Amino acid sequence: MRKPFFFAYTLAAILGIWSLLGQNYEFTLYTVITLALVALIDLGDRRFAFSSAVLWGFNLWLVMHILGGLWQVGDGVLYSLVLVDIVGEPYSILKYDQLVHAYCYFIIALLLWRVIQDAGFHAHRRLLVALTVLAASGVGGLNEIVEFSATVLVPNTNVGGYENTAIDLVANLLGACLAIPFFSKE
Repeated sequence: MRKPFFFAYTLAAILGIWSLLGQNYEFTLYTVITLALVALIDLGDRRFAFSSAVLWGFNLWLVMHILGGLWQVGDGVLYSLVLVDIVGEPYSILKYDQLVHAYCYFIIALLLWRVIQDAGFHAHRRLLVALTVLAASGVGGLNEIVEFSATVLVPNTNVGGYENTAIDLVANLLGACLAIPFFSKE
């Protein structure tokens, strides 16, 4: 097992233990999802040989995610913290949550670019770039479905409402677009 995956599985286990000890059932649910995501990327790595830098970037996202949902800041968690007050309520831009979303889908886009490159599509680079950004945004949409599921299954989540979902989707797209200059020229 490559070191980034040992680290990722360890982080996911810490997330689960921390969530259970704190009786944070929202993040207990996210532990299961996180383990599935790590396993999926681990499986994909066997076929696509993701770069170590991107895998360690994924681990950085895991750390940011764990701290975001479990680290208490004032009356809430780190995810709720406004980093820079660009736009006030009800949008609260720029929160730690939005930064983590953008960063996550930056990494997801880099992972997907490798998959798309290896798939051997014979299409114009611009089309492959657009496909990658749209695929990463689609994964972001799936993440929002998971967050919605958490609000249905677990009382008192820190997910937020409609505005939060829409802002998360924008942050996901922005993060995927920010990855474009890092796509290899292969």
